[in-house]
Amino acid sequence: MLPLPMLPGRHSPFRFIIFVILSVCQVSFPQSKQKTSSSHEPKSSVPGRSTFNSTCAGCHGLDGRGSDKAINIASGEAGALSDAQLASIISNGIPDTGMPGFRTLSQAQVHALVSYLRSLQGKAEAQILPGDAKRGREIFFGKGGCAACHSIAGEGGFLGPELTEYAATNSPEGLRNEIIKSPRVPSRGYRPVVVITTRGERLEGLMRNEDNFSMQLQTADGNFHLLRKNDVQSCEHRDGSLMPGNYRERLSDSELDDLISYLMKTSTPGRTATPAKNKDDYE
Repeated sequence: MLPLPMLPGRHSPFRFIIFVILSVCQVSFPQSKQKTSSSHEPKSSVPGRSTFNSTCAGCHGLDGRGSDKAINIASGEAGALSDAQLASIISNGIPDTGMPGFRTLSQAQVHALVSYLRSLQGKAEAQILPGDAKRGREIFFGKGGCAACHSIAGEGGFLGPELTEYAATNSPEGLRNEIIKSPRVPSRGYRPVVVITTRGERLEGLMRNEDNFSMQLQTADGNFHLLRKNDVQSCEHRDGSLMPGNYRERLSDSELDDLISYLMKTSTPGRTATPAKNKDDYE
């Protein structure tokens, strides 16, 4: 058993740090046998369950209600943290405090883990779909052109971020704002470039990595091209993002609702998704 330190005053900032240190366990801790109540464990298969069982249950218990190694995270203060705060703690930890960061987990795994933790906390509430997810899938792979760069569940393009779990920690309003955002500033690894090699080959795609001697380019077919700069005749960095900035004009309000519904449904299979009865359900 880990000795519990004396907590400072009620409003001390150290209280939160100590809570975090005790709330996440190292993978190296052996998984202890738990006597759990089936009423605490979700009956359905929720994304993140296997990740939780393999990385957290050894200390927090299969139901998240704690053990002699870690505190209860299925209720209490853990429920007051936002999804973004939980995701950051899981991924990055807190330096110099003994709180580890699980950097081997992908963004999708972290989002799924947060979603599963919410289900343990009894917060996996039904979501209201603003539109029709079936029509939204048709827009994603058709009129919207999303699948040219993005993929969902292995279907789609390679240049943009994978979106299977993207909506897990986003609201419908947040998704809409992200889709219609303009202008866009691409982050590192998503800057569009056109490269002409000394052999006259033209390559167009995203500059994934670059140093003083080489560059790594990914083209729309998903292939990576590792080029020495001595073999490059010209490299033109283009302004803006490959993602269109005119979705507000390209798609109607109802089509945007359908697309958002598709993203929400694919990223939250463990939750109940309820179609909106009318526009007021969304607004």
